[in-house]
Amino acid sequence: MLYKTIHDTQFVDKELIDKIKTIDILKEAEKGVREWSEGRGSLLMQMKRQEEYRKEFIGNVSHELKTPIFNIQGYILTLLDGGLEDKNINRLYLERTEKSINRMIGIVKDLESISKLEYGELKLIIERFNIIDSINEVVEMQEMRAQKHKIKVVFPQANSIPKYVNADKKEIFQAMVNLVVNSIKYGRQGGKTHIEVMEMGDKYLIEVRDNGIGIEQDNLPRIFERFYRVDKSRSRNMGGSGLGLAIVKHIIDAHEQSINVSSTYGKGTSFTFTLDKAINT
Repeated sequence: MLYKTIHDTQFVDKELIDKIKTIDILKEAEKGVREWSEGRGSLLMQMKRQEEYRKEFIGNVSHELKTPIFNIQGYILTLLDGGLEDKNINRLYLERTEKSINRMIGIVKDLESISKLEYGELKLIIERFNIIDSINEVVEMQEMRAQKHKIKVVFPQANSIPKYVNADKKEIFQAMVNLVVNSIKYGRQGGKTHIEVMEMGDKYLIEVRDNGIGIEQDNLPRIFERFYRVDKSRSRNMGGSGLGLAIVKHIIDAHEQSINVSSTYGKGTSFTFTLDKAINT
């Protein structure tokens, strides 16, 4: 019928007729439907993954907040039931309550930080600064934490010549704090956290390495996910929000730099990230 209509038309285009004869209309239609179906299937899968991610995120937030909330409730109820008059426990329980409140505050602050990073609301303030000085500040800040866990933080370049980078000083400082705290948490008593700054062309490579419990290979791809914990029971007992490494990843990504992790289970873990060298260093 299609060919007859074309032949009956006053202006006949023989090339058009030949082209139509060579097209398998049913195959073309089938191809179009298949492509549409595959596209729709891909969209549905993406929506399903996003929904699962949302549920997992809400579940994780609830779980992280539940522990300090229940602790606070327990301490306060004990004080109200007569513990407030007992000098042996009233101050102790108030101190524990404060500790749980501080943990909740930390979780909320980290959630705010990662939300800003993910939605691009954080505006980096790029400046030239000495990365050696920043690392020295981090080491000094975490000295008491390291001593508590009987871990030595080693930074051989503490007194070396300045090494200037172009980056957001505040955010890189936070990234370094998170990495050092993470190495202390998962270190071994009597172990070490080793920090080093290495030259790599027009960049510096910063490494935070420990000889702690390490990470199994199956867990490495997920190490930067929000709330992902390799050792869930140990991590929660030591506090923290479970967002530290995710925040580090977002900070380094925001600088358009790279961050990598390598680990041998039972022997230790190494985190490395790059920063641009400052001009005229």
